[in-house]
Amino acid sequence: MLSYRHSFHAGNFADVLKHIVLMELLAHMTKKQKPFDYIDTHAGAGRYRLVADKAEKKPEWCNGIGRLFESREEALLACPALAAYFSVVRNMNRQGGLKVYPGSPLIAASFLRERDRAWLYELHSSDFSLLEKEFGQNRQVRVEKQDGLKSLLALLPCQSRRAVVLIDPSYEIKTDYQAVVETAQKALAKMANTVIAIWYPVVERSRIKRMQKALEKLPVEDVHQYELGISGDDDDYGMTAAGLFVINPPWTLMPEMKSLLPFLAQQLTTDGELHYLCHKRV
Repeated sequence: MLSYRHSFHAGNFADVLKHIVLMELLAHMTKKQKPFDYIDTHAGAGRYRLVADKAEKKPEWCNGIGRLFESREEALLACPALAAYFSVVRNMNRQGGLKVYPGSPLIAASFLRERDRAWLYELHSSDFSLLEKEFGQNRQVRVEKQDGLKSLLALLPCQSRRAVVLIDPSYEIKTDYQAVVETAQKALAKMANTVIAIWYPVVERSRIKRMQKALEKLPVEDVHQYELGISGDDDDYGMTAAGLFVINPPWTLMPEMKSLLPFLAQQLTTDGELHYLCHKRV
């Protein structure tokens, strides 16, 4: 359970999608003056150093944020909505180039206003230490070395009664696929308006279809599915695509993603084909 380190995958195509969606959710929450809580069940280290060792194979970020960042002027012309995402990445690399990539905790922290709060949970000892060091002096951010799924349920309903939740385990343990769905069900029972983003990797398509069927039964008005792939499904290759199920999404999200996903798929494909999904109510 604790062997996974996101540093090996930081900034890849899956991160690009996850963080763009997360930023859209957080931006929508800030449109109202009422405070909100951000809850990250698998927070990771907070920030990641991007390196390219010539002795090793090309790192994953090169075909993710690396490729987008190189062509950011073209990207901004095609999709102005990417401006906020590029701005956050640029702020992490003020000396130029692309050496550091922000994880979801730092991205979320950039949206927090005076009365907003963030709750970050991470079980991996090394990542927890880095996360604690990153936010140790920030009174708006609580960092805990605890099971994020259990902690989420203990926290809800939060005092603000408004929350964005990111659930993104590594899925090394196959029961995680079922656990995240069950956690979402319980979270909604405790606070029905919770906005929940569940990240998933496409390694075995059948597992994602089972998640879809389970999420169809949730007693909520809307569930969206956004998915970005770099090649077609291939059980022998590993992760060829990744996506998010967004429960209780803002109405602004679907129009933005309908514009963004085809462009991202075109920019990041490795087989010349476009691989993406943009569905309302799975």
